[in-house]
Amino acid sequence: MGATVEQALEQLKNTGVRMTPQRHAILSFLMNSMTHPTADEIYKSLSPAFPSMSVATIYNNLRLFVDAGFVRELTYGDDSSRFDADLSEHYHAICRSCGKIVDFDYPPLTEVEAEASRQTGFKVEGHRMEVYGQCAECARPRA
Repeated sequence: MGATVEQALEQLKNTGVRMTPQRHAILSFLMNSMTHPTADEIYKSLSPAFPSMSVATIYNNLRLFVDAGFVRELTYGDDSSRFDADLSEHYHAICRSCGKIVDFDYPPLTEVEAEASRQTGFKVEGHRMEVYGQCAECARPRA
């Protein structure tokens, strides 16, 4: 995992972003979450502690974190965006049944980027890879 919550907060402060308790809670939740939550899931988890916080507040802060480079937005078709605070090079396995996303490590596919650039002339800036199937829970035979 990259930066700690404190390091991320310090960097945000240095760029003039005021640190509110809500921002701290959202960033902490994301950095400690392995589930790649949606904004709604973050809202449901944090609203008991922050009853005045709206879904719009969550979205606005997520946008701020994405723009600052602390959080990656994962978009898959029409589904809600999911957010990932793990910015290390890693890939995702996605369950087609329940939508769970699980990280897995694999050596970065830099040769694929180089080949894509060679074949297309694109200045490749990155890639993402997902594998699809059923998670262990969904694949388990039902009695």
